[in-house]
Amino acid sequence: MISVHLFFVLASFASFSGRMALAQFKPEILQQKIFKIAPHVIDTLLLLSGVALVFYGNWLERETGWIISKLIVLVVYVILGAIAMRSLGFKRWLAFAGTIGCYVAIMLMAITKQGFI
Repeated sequence: MISVHLFFVLASFASFSGRMALAQFKPEILQQKIFKIAPHVIDTLLLLSGVALVFYGNWLERETGWIISKLIVLVVYVILGAIAMRSLGFKRWLAFAGTIGCYVAIMLMAITKQGFI
């Protein structure tokens, strides 16, 4: 189960990074149906595998602050990702840098099981 979740973590990051590059250099490609549907499918499967891990690992029976922290940072990640995809210039890349920071924070929380709550 963990390897499935990790696969979707990497697939989601690769998908987002690839779409950012396309948005910058070949934005017309992003109009293809696959680029509109695939990210949502990948991210949904990522979220479902994460929820499955929470229950499979009985993590709700232990300290849950790190899980709540991950969810809060995930919401920020989604918001910054939307800003990055819809903006141009410096604002786009500032939001993209923020998403990378959120991604790293989520990974660190997953590894250490430590959150800010």
